[in-house]
Amino acid sequence: MSERRMDCRCVARLCVLSLAAASLPVWSQASVPPTPVIRADDLPGIVVTATRSEQQPFDLPVSIIAVNLQDIRADTASINPSESLREVPGVLARDRQNAAQDEQISIRGFGARTTFGVRGVRLYVDGIPATMPDGQGQLSNFSLGAADRIEVLRGPFSALYGNSSGGVIQLFTADGTDPSEWRVMFGAGRYGGQRVELGTRGIAGGLDYNLDVSRLSGEGFRRHSDAERENGNLRLRFTLAEGDRITLVANSVLLPHAQDPKGLTRQEYQSDPRQAAPSALLYNTRKRVRQNQAGLILEHDDGHAGQWRALVYYGERAVQQVLSVPPSAQISPLSAGGVVDLAGGYGGTDVRRRWDGQLAGRPFELVVGSSWDRQNQQRRGYENFVGGTLGVTGALRRNERDVVWDFDQYAQASWRLSPRWSLSGGLRHSAVHFGVDDYYVTAGNPDDSGRRSYAATTPVAGVLFRAAPDWHLYASWGQGFETPTFNELGYRSDRSSGLNLGLQAARSTNFELGSKWRWASDNRVELAWFQAQTRNELAVDSNMDGRTTYRNRGSARRRGIEAELALSLAPRWQAQLAYTWLDARFAQPVSGTTGTRLAGVPRSALDASLRWGGSRGWHAQLQLSAISAVIANDANTARAPGYALVDASMGYIMTAAHLQIAPFVRLDNLLDRRYIGSVIVNESTGRFFEPGPGRTIYVGCRLTFR
Repeated sequence: MSERRMDCRCVARLCVLSLAAASLPVWSQASVPPTPVIRADDLPGIVVTATRSEQQPFDLPVSIIAVNLQDIRADTASINPSESLREVPGVLARDRQNAAQDEQISIRGFGARTTFGVRGVRLYVDGIPATMPDGQGQLSNFSLGAADRIEVLRGPFSALYGNSSGGVIQLFTADGTDPSEWRVMFGAGRYGGQRVELGTRGIAGGLDYNLDVSRLSGEGFRRHSDAERENGNLRLRFTLAEGDRITLVANSVLLPHAQDPKGLTRQEYQSDPRQAAPSALLYNTRKRVRQNQAGLILEHDDGHAGQWRALVYYGERAVQQVLSVPPSAQISPLSAGGVVDLAGGYGGTDVRRRWDGQLAGRPFELVVGSSWDRQNQQRRGYENFVGGTLGVTGALRRNERDVVWDFDQYAQASWRLSPRWSLSGGLRHSAVHFGVDDYYVTAGNPDDSGRRSYAATTPVAGVLFRAAPDWHLYASWGQGFETPTFNELGYRSDRSSGLNLGLQAARSTNFELGSKWRWASDNRVELAWFQAQTRNELAVDSNMDGRTTYRNRGSARRRGIEAELALSLAPRWQAQLAYTWLDARFAQPVSGTTGTRLAGVPRSALDASLRWGGSRGWHAQLQLSAISAVIANDANTARAPGYALVDASMGYIMTAAHLQIAPFVRLDNLLDRRYIGSVIVNESTGRFFEPGPGRTIYVGCRLTFR
């Protein structure tokens, strides 16, 4: 028996013993002095992503939801954001069971084309970008154990965050507690690996702090999917005289070892869903990532019903990935090889001013700001063989410096023009500049240096009507744009060298109608109808041996309905439902076919849960997730069938003196269904399918010392 399996079983047994032991015995007003800073988690339902100031989502003409990550009854492993984002309508969050490629995240179909990482959706941690200036984002630096909530903004107002804003996902670190506390969490499970987390948070005079570190390791559901990941997150907030604040946010992620099992053909999936693609074993496909980032935020109340906020951040990221490109495909002097090596720094700043006042005697808020970001990376490519040995770093085949920078200006305002009507709007101008300096120039490989710039002005507008105190209606409209990322510019479809600088930016026009109804504080129903028309849609052109090329694919339309329901059925019973129906299609079929549906986007998705329990003692949850069939290629000739999964969890919360013990156990895919969890869009060899795991048990325990 391996040492890793022994560790897994020991942790599982300890958690089971712990479980058994536990069963024993408003709108801002003008001319009002600045109020003290209020912690967002002290106010129910407060969000900041939509307007950049604390607001009740019920009073905003947008689709936005805050997912609480502090609810100890959730009984999640806190490994990936998809554990919590599944309950947000309009969001498709899929754990690919492949740490080398990160999770698949799309919002209303934006970002569905991605083969790794997150594109088309902006990511933030405590207001600091987790999306690179070129639009490529990663979820691996989301430290869930330290987080208070995740806010998800969908629809037109996402455009106020600039390039690649098909939606916005922002994680907020939890505030310190008084008294201070230490947190320990450990867990293990079949396919889920072993995870250990240690954290502390508290308040010491004017200092509010939260520190969290964690380590994850596991063998994975599929063969050749071993992975290790280490995360660290620190937030320090200093409250100065007159309520000014300085916040330091630093996070780190190390992925020293992540194997890539790649996708399977339908025949391979039917034969053995746990197998890895033969080429993955032949070339030992794998990935290594190291990223460190820090940011500083200064907030100053100027005493005139306004606030200044300045942000500066810097980070460094290094990635090395071994692909399965065969040596025969690297004979051409234009080939970039089969090993990708990226390293470099990135950073930026954002400065904004907020005014709270009156316009025509009615409450009015205005935010004006500007941001600048820059990314400078060295991109190298090597052969993935030395002689007859495959899967190793060989001769240099590519060497270039890639630089991208953006400079944006934005303004947004909200005005409550009457007791029943509110108007919101904004404008953002974005300019994004790409440049490459080629240092690998040979007789057969010309100088591929080049430059490309994109720019757009994106307006948004919304109106909210208070039909009744507990029923609000709204409409919103906006325009957005999305540039290709460096990874999408990285390779040309004709296999020639250099960046694909011919790619155009996608432009979209978005419209949304919505209804929000709430009653008895814990009950709400929200409905939204939306449509997005996109020109120059960015799409996968080919995907072979881990290397992907892209092209513009004409116009596309996304149209759908979202529904969210939250009910308190009884003092200890809660029900929740999130449903999405989405029709996403191109205006014209692929040449020679009749296929028009966007690949990677299911027609419908449902998540429903029933929870029982309180803040102490026993609690339990039953959850249903259902996804309709997913098209895997633009020709619409391959698809992954739909599926429905049932998950169950239970736990016990025991509090004694200064210690809280919360063991839990969860069973995912309770009925042991065989299913395809995600697809690789337009995979050229037919290996579209990434299977999901069968019945999985995960046992964990959270200890809190106060």
